[in-house]
Amino acid sequence: MTASRSAATPRIAVVGAGFGGLCAAIRLRQAGITTFTVFEKAAEVGGVWRDNTYPGAACDVPSHLYEFSFAPNPRWSRRFAGQREIHAYQRDCVERFGLREHLRLDTEIAAADFADGVWTLTTTDGAVHRAEVLITATGQLSRPAIPPLPGRESFAGPQFHSAAWRHDAELAGKRIAVLGTGASAVQFVPEIARTAASVTVFQLDPPHVLPKPDYRYPKAVTRLLTRVPALQRLSRWATYWTLESRALGLTRFPALAAPYALRVRRHLGRRVGDPGLRARITPTSPLGCARVLLSDDWYPALDRPNVRVVDDRVTEVTPTGLVTEDGTTRPFDVLIYGTGFHAGGFLAPMRITGRDGRDLHETWRHGAEAYLGLTVHGFPNLFMLYGPNTNLGHSSIIFMLESQMAYVMQAVAVLGRGRTRWLEVRADVQDAFNDEVRRRIRATVWDRGCMSWYKNAAGRNTNNWPGFTFAYRRRTRRLDLADFHREPAGSGPAPEP
Repeated sequence: MTASRSAATPRIAVVGAGFGGLCAAIRLRQAGITTFTVFEKAAEVGGVWRDNTYPGAACDVPSHLYEFSFAPNPRWSRRFAGQREIHAYQRDCVERFGLREHLRLDTEIAAADFADGVWTLTTTDGAVHRAEVLITATGQLSRPAIPPLPGRESFAGPQFHSAAWRHDAELAGKRIAVLGTGASAVQFVPEIARTAASVTVFQLDPPHVLPKPDYRYPKAVTRLLTRVPALQRLSRWATYWTLESRALGLTRFPALAAPYALRVRRHLGRRVGDPGLRARITPTSPLGCARVLLSDDWYPALDRPNVRVVDDRVTEVTPTGLVTEDGTTRPFDVLIYGTGFHAGGFLAPMRITGRDGRDLHETWRHGAEAYLGLTVHGFPNLFMLYGPNTNLGHSSIIFMLESQMAYVMQAVAVLGRGRTRWLEVRADVQDAFNDEVRRRIRATVWDRGCMSWYKNAAGRNTNNWPGFTFAYRRRTRRLDLADFHREPAGSGPAPEP
């Protein structure tokens, strides 16, 4: 879709060039809007799919759903695409939709300040950029979390987080310690265990792991999908509804998750022969309380003779290894942290200052929240993609990003008419929405006895959407101007609603 550029079209700054930032840029281009810039701190687009290059890195959402609906890729090689293929798809979207001229790479935004209807962005090197609309697309899983263990800096060998993989570190024949048993570790441990002298996995809470129904697409299928695009759309929607049905067991009727818990136990029983090991890696938390993982290799890897699982918590790092809470010191050559991300620190480390000098992170000191996960009272013309309470435990985040960007485009259209200086969600509307979210989360499996990256330090779930993705799409289908204070063009500061 194309349209002529209006003289009132606002300048738009997009921060981040992962799937969220690319979705924003493509939709703006398709609407004929060219007055936007995408700021990316790295040298290339891609977000987590650029950064996470560890062995075995792949998606746990089927390829036909983990793509833009408006940019289908009939050439996926597998049902679950790997990191390199997904990153190549992202780069292809840049070229296909003519985004290169809008990218400002190697440019990290340190601060964004709102005043007189304009967002002033300051980069880490001191450069200044201005825009009327600020769209953030920094993701929830972009800042690696490494535990502050005493003595960590003293370790003599290589140590790194899975999201910053040291490809120059020699792992073959080495004694490797892996801290964490989350989605990344489940993928890279089977790969490194093949050549390592030993791998010791330190687990806190055994994950639920289901078989991964992965397979390579035959060339004949790829040719057919290329020639008959409707078949890929059919595959996409069949996948969507299959995954969507699982939301019931996570959000409303936890008893419906029982068959999946049984499948986890059967999968474990078939893949692990040692009954003692099997008992130690059997999940104890409710299924879905933390992210359910997919792998055919994880359990066999833990059953290898050169792999050991340790339940004791690591308390200290020494120059030559790790100390656990029982006082045992274990020697290692390499430390790998599969310890996840600072998922609740939305938009950090950027400093965001809204109307009347409001600091966003201070506003969020008790937990991040936003209306529809998109916009916050006191911060006009700020729209967040993949913001608070929009993460999923069962489907594709790209579906959510497209829903969010459709909503943002309506706000951009209102501002583009030239009669409205800024939009700011009303405090009562935001409060009512978040009261509803908190009430609904109390009925979900995420609120039933385990800690995960879905929750902040106070135990509040600031990450997940407590419902169906189609329900979220319905709520974001139409921007209701009654939900917002509209500052007329040419006026002064906005009053409190």
